Amino acid sequence: MDRAILGVKSADILLPKEGTDLEKWATVACDQYTSEPEYWHDVEEIVGEAPSTFKITFPEVYLEKEGKAERISEIVKTMKEYIECGLFNEYRDSFILVKRTTEGKSRYGLMAALDLEKYDYEKGSKSLIRATEGTILERIPPRKEIRKDAPLELPHIMVLISDEKRSVIEPFISRIDSLKRLYSTALMKNGGHLEGYLIDSEEDKNSIYKAFEALYERLDKSNPMLFAMGDGNHSLATAKSCWEDIKAGLSEDEAALHPARYALVEIENIYDEALLFEPIHRVFFGLEKKRLEKEILKNSRSIYAKKVSSLEELEKEINGKKGLHFGLSDSEGLYAITVSGSASSLSASLMQKVIDALRKENACQVDYIHGSDVTVKLSKEEGNIGIILPDVDKSTFFDTVIKEGSFPRKTFSIGHANEKRYYMEARKIR
Repeated sequence: MDRAILGVKSADILLPKEGTDLEKWATVACDQYTSEPEYWHDVEEIVGEAPSTFKITFPEVYLEKEGKAERISEIVKTMKEYIECGLFNEYRDSFILVKRTTEGKSRYGLMAALDLEKYDYEKGSKSLIRATEGTILERIPPRKEIRKDAPLELPHIMVLISDEKRSVIEPFISRIDSLKRLYSTALMKNGGHLEGYLIDSEEDKNSIYKAFEALYERLDKSNPMLFAMGDGNHSLATAKSCWEDIKAGLSEDEAALHPARYALVEIENIYDEALLFEPIHRVFFGLEKKRLEKEILKNSRSIYAKKVSSLEELEKEINGKKGLHFGLSDSEGLYAITVSGSASSLSASLMQKVIDALRKENACQVDYIHGSDVTVKLSKEEGNIGIILPDVDKSTFFDTVIKEGSFPRKTFSIGHANEKRYYMEARKIR
């Protein structure tokens, strides 16, 4: 089999040289804690003058602040300085096995490059690499401003494979002690612990490709999805958009070899027991409850609200049941909501219709929140309403995307905010 068909390959991966304080180097994905600027203030204080991914990524909490152009310029400048001063070791034509431990659980991933020619984020796509949630097109341009002149990419992208036989990643876990350990560090701000192990022998790389070939052979060739986006879809969509711009000025031979054709990602097996899917919740700012109820009833027949005394009770009420259920939190308390007579098959789909209608009328502001506890905290302020969505069933995840298309945008994430991927590895893209 021509391995180019697989859309995945080893990469030239950069890591800071020995002596770098990796706990200060590694920072959490930029799209986390977007309503908690105090988190990022703490990160800035922790990092100080040390080399850090905080200085070469753009936390989205600052996207709407003044000085965006200056911040982007400083990011590109700092990237170039890090390259020129010899901060990095480069591990050529390699994979890296990643071990992430949080709250006593370890999950594993494989750092690899995905071919952006095999990725299509459009709704209804049947591409090999596929978005699993709706892509918000207006979120791409500001990210392109950051990436278009950057010499490096630092991925927080996590991509899923459905490998029930555990053939790609797990063989290396069983002999992890025989692999060269490249790094081992605690992660700041309750992020747990991170380790990385080099996979660069021809024998080991061939075993990875053969395992991917076997997965590919089992796919429905009329609708083949080998890779499903877990986290970071908008980052991959941005990489794709930038690549399309670059490709337009290249010959076919140049395009085949250009580094920007690929994106560095962490691949994880959906069958990893430590891989937990977390729903992404919503908070409405400056919205009356009656206005929200009115909009829900435009898309359903009836609403039933049951007041509960705790978040734990609420989550029991909305999970594992047929029908549409979600939680509502405001300054008056917590409610388990049941909706009947809706054309939507998922609570997230119904809520997205509500959000789209309210935004069209500029009725309120909305933020997407990781963590039900954070959602409740934010919604306690008068005028705010939190929507707590039910869990996503990962056992039917791939089949749902293949048969029905993507989930509504921002339906789920992998783990809580502090469990998201931290920036560690980098790759040159020009």
